[in-house]
Amino acid sequence: MSTIPDQTAPIEDVSPGLLPTTKHTLLALGEAVARVGALAAMFIFFGVLIPNGAFFSAGNIENILMQSAVYVMAGLGMTMVIITGGIDLAAGSVIALSMVVTALVLNADGGSHLRENPTGWTVLAVVAGTAAATAIGLLQGLLITGLRLVPFIITLGGLVAIRGMTKIIADNQEISPPTSNWLYQKLMFPVQGQTFSWQLFPLGVWGTIVAVVFAALFLRYTKLGRRIYAVGSNESTARLCGVPVQRTKIIVYGLSGLFAGLAGVLEFSKLNMGQPTGAMMYELYVIAACVIGGTSLLGGIGGVFGTVIGALIIGTLNVGTQQAGWEKAKQEVAIGLIIIVAVALDQLRNRVRD
Repeated sequence: MSTIPDQTAPIEDVSPGLLPTTKHTLLALGEAVARVGALAAMFIFFGVLIPNGAFFSAGNIENILMQSAVYVMAGLGMTMVIITGGIDLAAGSVIALSMVVTALVLNADGGSHLRENPTGWTVLAVVAGTAAATAIGLLQGLLITGLRLVPFIITLGGLVAIRGMTKIIADNQEISPPTSNWLYQKLMFPVQGQTFSWQLFPLGVWGTIVAVVFAALFLRYTKLGRRIYAVGSNESTARLCGVPVQRTKIIVYGLSGLFAGLAGVLEFSKLNMGQPTGAMMYELYVIAACVIGGTSLLGGIGGVFGTVIGALIIGTLNVGTQQAGWEKAKQEVAIGLIIIVAVALDQLRNRVRD
């Protein structure tokens, strides 16, 4: 585990020997500038590659934001998990579970209830989807702490088991509620092309921005947020200092499930469909967003704003390669190479910090 806390970790919770130095501060600033520069370079690259300036259009930018919002939302919980030194490989399956549960509630009785009480059923659908995902996250946290197994094993099993459970719940079918439901009509409905709207972006994008600010303040200013960094920096030392390590891990995996559940609601609202096979490989994209954003797989280092940049890079790459006509295989190669480079840079950064 890394013994040097993230620059966002509160100073009062860092022992004097681990206070960030000027070198570390400059290094963190340089990394942030490099990530933003990489995003800008990728955006310009696809803008030049795709003819007629289509990539720079307002509608396409909105498309990138809508796709990235799902990765960002799930990435908030994943960032916290990785900071503690853990991993959640089941995130994609949890997103699919949330999509299916949300769709099932909205589609009850063929969706006829939506005409009678659209607001109440919409709220119930969102609560049900996120609650199911949060319960799965808490269960994974309990298994990790109770069985004392590494998170990789538990969440790898969860990746398969939760996906299978989702297929059983959906009876191996895609569930499509009536298109009149509010989530499909408003949450991630494109603004571009309509009459000018004050909101500029879909409501789901704004909701994601609010969630990012909340997560950043949570990690920075709350006792639990400081404990998350402490556990990832040095678990043994954190335990000796009175940090309830096991409880902190359980809560963090619960939060990972919660944010993955909200990401599932966003994904559902784009498609108006609960797909038991949906969100495939999303766990890879979300983890990649965190690592590209500077969250160390060794634990103790990371922040949600870096994850936002990482998610935008993944979203831009996905949309850009699709519009450029690249084969799916080439898209996967590009993302895989970016992940390898990001992890290699993470290792180099840890050596420089030591």
